[in-house]
Amino acid sequence: MGWLGWTGTVLLLAALAIGGLVWWAASNNSAATLDGLDSRFSRSRAIKQVAAANYGADPAQKLQLFVPDGATPDGGFPLVAFLHGGGWHSGDPHDYRWIARALAEKGYATALVGYRLNKPGRFPAMLEDSAAGVRWALAHARNHGIDPARVVLMGHSAGAYNSTMLALDRQWLGREGVPDGTVKGAVVLAGPADFYPFAKKSSINAMSHWPRPQDTQPVNFVRADAPPLLLVHGTKDTVVRPRNAVILARRLTEAGAPTRAVLIDGMGHNGMMITLAKPFDRDRRVSDAVFPFLARVLPASSPVQTARR
Repeated sequence: MGWLGWTGTVLLLAALAIGGLVWWAASNNSAATLDGLDSRFSRSRAIKQVAAANYGADPAQKLQLFVPDGATPDGGFPLVAFLHGGGWHSGDPHDYRWIARALAEKGYATALVGYRLNKPGRFPAMLEDSAAGVRWALAHARNHGIDPARVVLMGHSAGAYNSTMLALDRQWLGREGVPDGTVKGAVVLAGPADFYPFAKKSSINAMSHWPRPQDTQPVNFVRADAPPLLLVHGTKDTVVRPRNAVILARRLTEAGAPTRAVLIDGMGHNGMMITLAKPFDRDRRVSDAVFPFLARVLPASSPVQTARR
């Protein structure tokens, strides 16, 4: 076998190994594995961790703040508050730093916000925690070169549900003293929106105890003055069916807030998160939806220019 043959074999084995790793990470919801892989690749702009804090007494009530490395723009970086998935029973916000790295390349600061899980995090605790974490990030934003007037919520799966509810139902952020209108939009990746009666173990465990199940459903809180929502869903998602995005988009549009569901052909539940990590970001179908939306609702300021000597 010649040199080219050996090279091809090595590359094939490497590709198979990476593919197996991704399959394992996706099937086991291992965000930490994806984060570790992504961290080995260079990006056009690095991130700086500027804060790590607990906003409550429970260890899960924690967050990390990241800003792009380099000059701070006039007015501060716009902020994306990211809420992780995991069926309201698993997940750690610290494992999602690849989201902060991807956002930093486009000039956005990121708050990776955790919330209580399992029984302590049952409805409405996950929403109370998410709102409290966002409030903490906003309260400390200016200390770290972040503009608290330009914030978008973002989440995947269970975290997308939390983000949707915070965006639509004013009470959660309102209880934390966050003024109405502060949130300029929400990026909803594979988010549950219309899933009662509860049929999956995750929603049964998290919500079936609540005496008024209608309170748990985002479709019941659509309003004409809702902030813009980007609803991205894979057509092959069998964990959270794409009908959730379609129905929520239709209900918002009927309420007077025109919204379109972005359905990505052939993509499954975890696929959209994988495509935001390197080296899998060659598939730009998710990023090509997310970043134009962010640019529209959170127009970035120009970087502060260094004075010439």
